[in-house]
Amino acid sequence: MNSIKTLAQLKKSGYKSRSIKEELRENLIRKLQNKEEVFPGVLGFDNTVLPDIERAILSRHNILLLGLRGQAKTRIARLLVNLLDEHMPIVAGSEVNDDPLKPLSRYAIDLIAEKGDDTPIEWVPRETRYVEKLATPDVSVADLIGDVDPIKAATLKLSYADERVIHFGLIPRAHRSIFVINELPDLQARIQVALFNILQEGDVQIRGFKLRLPLDIQFLFTANPEDYTNRGSIITPLKDRIESQILTHYPKDIEIARQITQQESRISESQAKTVEVPEMMKILLEQIAFEARDSEFIDEKSGVSARLSISGYENLLSAAERRMLINGEKKTRVRITDFWGVVPAITGKVELVYEGEQEGPYAVAISLLGAAIRELFLKYFPDPDKNGEDDRDPYGTIRAWFSGGNTIELLNDASDKEFKEKLEAVAGLKKLVSSIDVPKNEQLSYMELALHGLSEFNVINKDFLESVFSFRDLLADMLDDDDLFDDDDY
Repeated sequence: MNSIKTLAQLKKSGYKSRSIKEELRENLIRKLQNKEEVFPGVLGFDNTVLPDIERAILSRHNILLLGLRGQAKTRIARLLVNLLDEHMPIVAGSEVNDDPLKPLSRYAIDLIAEKGDDTPIEWVPRETRYVEKLATPDVSVADLIGDVDPIKAATLKLSYADERVIHFGLIPRAHRSIFVINELPDLQARIQVALFNILQEGDVQIRGFKLRLPLDIQFLFTANPEDYTNRGSIITPLKDRIESQILTHYPKDIEIARQITQQESRISESQAKTVEVPEMMKILLEQIAFEARDSEFIDEKSGVSARLSISGYENLLSAAERRMLINGEKKTRVRITDFWGVVPAITGKVELVYEGEQEGPYAVAISLLGAAIRELFLKYFPDPDKNGEDDRDPYGTIRAWFSGGNTIELLNDASDKEFKEKLEAVAGLKKLVSSIDVPKNEQLSYMELALHGLSEFNVINKDFLESVFSFRDLLADMLDDDDLFDDDDY
């Protein structure tokens, strides 16, 4: 098709005009019939969001994606480009993608009237047929629709009454394209009003011009439910004109969340080769995000983005890599102690409620990590709180070792050799891990999990001070507290 250079050649080829909604619909039908993946890389929406979007496209609807931050709304919008034809013919030089068989602008109409079948044709790739605008309070009608351009009027020596002095905004330039407005509620109400005619009638009005441009656009809007109360709202008449409102959501299980994190994380080749991440550690990271979404300290209306896990995973590998470099090692494995390097990724991704602000971001992050460790611990080890009187205590040897006055200190930057020696020194710890079905080369990771988990259940005590985790007997701590009081105090 790209060999077609004139209007005459285009007509001879049998090309037929069709609306962008018909184009999207027909290409979607073909993909569904051929069992092709429509939205590659979008995980966890196969039975919820994606079928709704496909139904909306088949219905030729404009779409509103409504969901909390980090729910792949913009990613989905950008993937709609794959449903467009690879190339589209336009009148050469047109600012508004004029269809050669259905010219829209004064420029294209005049050019075709002058040159007829010799009118030059250009082919635009589908990637250029996607226009995205982030809604902000300073967006104007001129930005979206257009305005009179005095410089153009002076250059062409035209009066302001001439249509050719108009400078078209983003929406007219998106004729026969996909137009996306992110965070729609942030758009001022008077600007939202300007979208009425475009959605309902498909035309625009600029200043006082008697101008009718029957635009052909596939609109997709995104919005956060929080915006309806905190920053702005979608005015009712505009919302009524958006035919399909589709609700997005966070991953519903750990496995999907883990796949998303692995797919989106930016890990260098050297990190991938030198830092091993046990599956258990990947699950622990995702559990932090799940705990955050249920936390009483975090604003649930704001949400917890998938970016928490993605940034956290990148920080986790970097923490292990830094430790490896400090110790002059060639390879290493991620530890739970490395998760303290994830704290900055957590504190920057959550909005705290009043109670959370009182606790402080760091304390909330540590609390989330503790809750995640507790949850993961119970997947592999017996619940320390549910040992009956007649049951053999699986943690008896470990309790006795700590009760004997023994302590263990795990340094964040300890070498792999030191880390192994410290854990193996705890009586009963290796035997405990050997009793569960875990990979032999990951036993140290589960030994560390057992220690942190037992501290979360108050079987032993854990302190963290200046990059050192200190584990010791819980009762010893209580006795130390009693020693603070002398007999003279009574």
